[in-house]
Amino acid sequence: MPFREGIDALIAEPIVRRPGRQAVSGSNGVVRQLVYWRIEAMITRQLGGTDLQVSILGFGASPLGGVFGTVTENDAQCMVHTAIDRGINLFDVSPFYGITRAETVLGDSLRGIPRDRYVLATKVGRYDAALFDFSAERTIRSVDESLARLRTDYIDLIQCHDIEFGSLDQVVNETIPALRTLRDRGKVRFIGITGLPLKIFPYIMDRIEVDTVLSYCHYTLYDDSLTTILPDIVERGVGVISAAPLGMGLLTNDSPPNWHPAPEKLKSACLNAARVCRDQGVDISRLALQFALENPFISSTLVGIGSPGQLENNLDCVGTGPDEVVLKMVLDCFTSVHNMTWPSGLPENN
Repeated sequence: MPFREGIDALIAEPIVRRPGRQAVSGSNGVVRQLVYWRIEAMITRQLGGTDLQVSILGFGASPLGGVFGTVTENDAQCMVHTAIDRGINLFDVSPFYGITRAETVLGDSLRGIPRDRYVLATKVGRYDAALFDFSAERTIRSVDESLARLRTDYIDLIQCHDIEFGSLDQVVNETIPALRTLRDRGKVRFIGITGLPLKIFPYIMDRIEVDTVLSYCHYTLYDDSLTTILPDIVERGVGVISAAPLGMGLLTNDSPPNWHPAPEKLKSACLNAARVCRDQGVDISRLALQFALENPFISSTLVGIGSPGQLENNLDCVGTGPDEVVLKMVLDCFTSVHNMTWPSGLPENN
């Protein structure tokens, strides 16, 4: 299996679990005691050539914008604080998520937490489902707006969001140079790019230097095509963040949402794989996350977290490997759809 060798040597800290209790105020105002396993040492990896050490499990903050259902401010604060207490330090958000709400809620939830306890990543360029603007002027204004919503003086990682929907040459010649200007002013520290089609990453990296790439849906149980360009990215010293290890809902016990762009053949294969897992007493979502977290060349895997229960389930996957027998059975389910994907953005960028 790609990149599975030498993992133990790359993990510097063991996982230590101890029982603990925490008073939590729920959305209904009722204070209750949560019993949990406190992770004393989260596994971290260096983010490429940056000086950032990031948790291998990252907090995808899009649910804080109400994208997948209502999240109260109390629950959001509880999740963010618990995540930090449990060792998660990478928080990824965007003005697009909830049309600025996710940034606002995350900023409010982080208020009062020492700034050196978390790595803050947000984005520029995408502002609504079909609203993209990678111009220098909008980029500079967007960063200032995000700083205000996030209640911070600087952003650790600023990323060009879903660049396949715009001109890649504009990203090279206008967006990233504008972000470099902001970096020189101390408003951002590192610069990255995000998107779905894998071809966009070498195109950008061949033309201008970036610190990170964020790929989604390409390191999953059914699609590990990120490994085809991963050696080149790592050799360049660029940090790799992977998102959507559950394939945006494909690798769950539920049918994928109606809006999901995956081909029907892939959806069917995922439902079959979920049945195989259930027959073996394994949750496919857990198996998928365990699989994703094991790759030592991916600095952090982002998972959207929309409830305290999801947070606990995700944390429980850290430091645990997938059941190898069940994993093989599931991978066999995807033989006919291996690395199947869907188009995103402009035709020329696919």
